[in-house]
Amino acid sequence: MEIIDCHSHWATKKGYIFRTDEELQNQEKIWRTPVKYFTEQEQAEYFRSSNARVILDMSFTKFLPIEEMQEHHDYALEFQRQNPDVVLGHWLQFDPRRCEESIKEFHRCLNKKLGFIGFCINGQVTGVPASDPLWAPFYKTSIDAGIPVMILTGLTGIGQNTRGGLGIRLDDGHPRHIDSVAADYPDLNILAARPGYPWQDEMIAILRHKKNVFYELHGWGPRQFDASLKKEIRGRLQDRIMFGCDFPVLRYEKVVADWQSEGYSEEIVSKVLYENAKQYFSFS
Repeated sequence: MEIIDCHSHWATKKGYIFRTDEELQNQEKIWRTPVKYFTEQEQAEYFRSSNARVILDMSFTKFLPIEEMQEHHDYALEFQRQNPDVVLGHWLQFDPRRCEESIKEFHRCLNKKLGFIGFCINGQVTGVPASDPLWAPFYKTSIDAGIPVMILTGLTGIGQNTRGGLGIRLDDGHPRHIDSVAADYPDLNILAARPGYPWQDEMIAILRHKKNVFYELHGWGPRQFDASLKKEIRGRLQDRIMFGCDFPVLRYEKVVADWQSEGYSEEIVSKVLYENAKQYFSFS
């Protein structure tokens, strides 16, 4: 089955999402998957063999000096240039307190015209929730460019199982921030990302109320979804929900098999794994 993966990370040494020994050890505790580095070629072949086309997120770059950030972005774009059959694009993350240089870097990457480039907003890790006015220039830039913004919500694995959670406040990822952004920017297309646990019902209400909000479910296996979310996938939200794997902490062979074993119809599985994202992003 063909897959459009709306959100995964890098398994290469240069791009790996977790950077410290503590973070790497936590991967095995939280997701129960071992850390394994891929070469660039191995990563491309894994996507290819999984029949997956992917939008990648190199999330740690937002705190790097601008020269290092640009180097990593160029590395990502070159990987896409070499593997256009499996890499559809990239989510770029920025610290909104570095607005001017961030917007400039966004345009630099966008002007490469290699495929999809969009903002991913992580209010929990930056400490700036999505409804904060500091994000306004990013929303306006995305509206002008005609591209969606990904806004992370729900429980994050970053800092999980550590004392103080690395200072992260989960409330900075509450769905109400997405609701505020959707109301304030009706021309902005928003892709809420991750199951909204422990506020799943609030997230569902926002999806039902705000036509400019869609939902992408990376980071969790479908067996762990709340009953209310499973009901909506079969029902009213079946055209608004998309697949994200969260590779490399989760792998396609397990996550896709779980989607196929949860009792959803073939039509719904096809919508979630491929059709909805194809239409949303206008991918061919």
